Amino acid sequence: MRNAAMILGVVAGLIGMLVGFVGYGYVELIDRFGEIDGIAEQVDNAQLIRTAAILAPLLAIAGGAMAHARALIGGVLLLISAAGMYYAFGFNVFTMFPVAFAAVAGLLGLAAGKPDEPKAHF
Repeated sequence: MRNAAMILGVVAGLIGMLVGFVGYGYVELIDRFGEIDGIAEQVDNAQLIRTAAILAPLLAIAGGAMAHARALIGGVLLLISAAGMYYAFGFNVFTMFPVAFAAVAGLLGLAAGKPDEPKAHF
């Protein structure tokens, strides 16, 4: 479970980085060049998009990286990442994989009771 959480978390973070680049770039593009009526309009909360574009993939990669050694903390970080991506970007064709991968990795991290050692993290 820990290995699956690690791999899914890192993949979610990498795909989330692509979503974050596009989201952050869109907000900056509209700020710099202005809106085009009916085609490109600024989002309601640009600072939320900017923050989530950086933090959500970062938390996914960090949570995935630590899922093998500290599954509980890694799982919590992965669930926070999934919630952040979902809240900022919604659930659509571009975010379905990073959100789903981070959520599943978070659940796997929480469920991992470290079977290779006699002491679980709970």
